[in-house]
Amino acid sequence: MVLVALDLAEFRRYPVRTPKPVAVGLLVIRAALYVGIAYVDGSGLARVLLLLVPFTAYFAFGQGVAVGLAAVCLAVAVVSTPDWYAHVEQVSDLVMFTVGLVLTIAMAAVAVRERDGRIRLQESHRTVAELSAAAERARVARDLHDDLGHHLTAIVVLLEKASAFHDREPDTSKAAVLDAERSARRALGEVRESVRSLRSFHLLAALDELVAGQGDVTLTVSGSPDGHATGALHALYRAAQEGITNSRRHAAATRIDVEVDLDGERARLTVADDGRGMGAAAEGFGLLGMRERVALAGGRVDLAGTSSGTRLTVTIPTAGTA
Repeated sequence: MVLVALDLAEFRRYPVRTPKPVAVGLLVIRAALYVGIAYVDGSGLARVLLLLVPFTAYFAFGQGVAVGLAAVCLAVAVVSTPDWYAHVEQVSDLVMFTVGLVLTIAMAAVAVRERDGRIRLQESHRTVAELSAAAERARVARDLHDDLGHHLTAIVVLLEKASAFHDREPDTSKAAVLDAERSARRALGEVRESVRSLRSFHLLAALDELVAGQGDVTLTVSGSPDGHATGALHALYRAAQEGITNSRRHAAATRIDVEVDLDGERARLTVADDGRGMGAAAEGFGLLGMRERVALAGGRVDLAGTSSGTRLTVTIPTAGTA
């Protein structure tokens, strides 16, 4: 009963691995109990409990200590059996005890490998879960940046327009304010959608909504989104959103052309403007996030200055041709 209670207490306190200082104390207590039981047992059968000494030691200290303790247990068994070599039964008992020690160490080795493998598997699962959570946080951060950045830029432009035309053309100013309000409402809706994660996505409808009410943006779409992965289409939409935002915010463009070409081999987006070009500015978080998103979809991003502005091209091959 004492041994059972000791095992239960150890398992409840240290379900995975017992610290070595504690394991040493427990091993000494167990060995003393085994020897005591074997000493008071006149039949000699109780000395089989000594097999548990190297078995238990293997879990905490490894193979070397377990083999050393097995040799000690065998020596104890031999010393406690005087004139064993003169009796066939006692020789047989010692041989069986030796075989038991070998099997005990082999069983302990298998059990330890299984335990260590289970621990490594649990740690890998934790690592995967942490990486997945980090990737999801990065995705939400990119989506929030793209959504808010695009809409806030549009709102600033519309409010500047409203301010400029306030005295000369009140109707134009009022229309700009209404467009800014609609853009703000769309921003709020898209942020909420990003937070609770996308469940379905329709590229053409999203692009139509993206350019709605923006007179300086033209949209041309050819082909069908059928056959293209949702992740690729979503990356294309985010790239269009970022491209329009950058053309307005950094290039001071007055015209932005968005072209989407969807065929059986690849999905391609082009955003071209008539602004002042790229300049020497470093890429910000938006462009870096776009490159990450497109790379995850298996595509590439090309950004180049032209004689009349900037051209952004995103190409994502279909799954069968990547």
